[in-house]
Amino acid sequence: MTARYSSAAGLQVRLDADVGVLRIALDRPDKQNSLDDAMLVGLVAALEIAQQDADLRAILLTGNGPNFCGGADIVARNTADPDAPKPRTGSIQRRLSVQAHRLISMMLSTQAPIVCAVQGWVVGVGFHLAIASDFCVTAADARFWEPFSTRGFTPDSGGTWLLPRLLGAARAKDLLMLGRRISGDEALAMGLVQQSVTGDHTAVLAAAEELTLRLAGGSTVALGLTKWLIHTGLGLDLERHLANEAFAMELSSRSPDFREGFSAFRDKRPPNFSGK
Repeated sequence: MTARYSSAAGLQVRLDADVGVLRIALDRPDKQNSLDDAMLVGLVAALEIAQQDADLRAILLTGNGPNFCGGADIVARNTADPDAPKPRTGSIQRRLSVQAHRLISMMLSTQAPIVCAVQGWVVGVGFHLAIASDFCVTAADARFWEPFSTRGFTPDSGGTWLLPRLLGAARAKDLLMLGRRISGDEALAMGLVQQSVTGDHTAVLAAAEELTLRLAGGSTVALGLTKWLIHTGLGLDLERHLANEAFAMELSSRSPDFREGFSAFRDKRPPNFSGK
């Protein structure tokens, strides 16, 4: 780990500089890795640094212990000192904008590809971290769950934006309004994740590690711009999107990795991308 990144309470953050991979692990296994305010702030801080790190080529997000994430730690938030003054109206809206909502937005806009490895419970905001990642590798028997409606409140952290775009409105309502739980295998069949792995957490991590290193060894500029095109294209008309494609082609074709890719094609050999 370099001085650019630092671990925080409930988080392990480490940069493998030799391969350009930032590894972030949720580290509250006794609390099912549920996210408290400090963890959300730490995740946002790590991604803010990552967006400015020229050496970073991929991010791997995992959870220590038997569960990836049990959701937001609303128990801790609602069992605070009973004598403390009550927060004024609007406190949830203000807090979300700089914590969970800021985190999801940054995951979608950070050009470094993000791989998420999940196992056990994948709940609420943990569910949304998984599907906001560019690639998710899940244990076949993982349990994905949107608990909001069963607890009497509405979804946050992008759930009602992400799921309809991935599944369509009907299946998004099934998960968000009826609270149906699905397995890792079901999540794969529905198109929510890219890979489902049978076996223990070690097997899931191995598959996610292999994918992360593959992305880290890719043409970093082109991958980042492709991610940008995919996400921005969802909200643009065709003409504006085609203009963005031309802009991205202009940038990527001037990169050293483009020259390496062309040379490798010409020489009939695998490319050796530098990430530049």
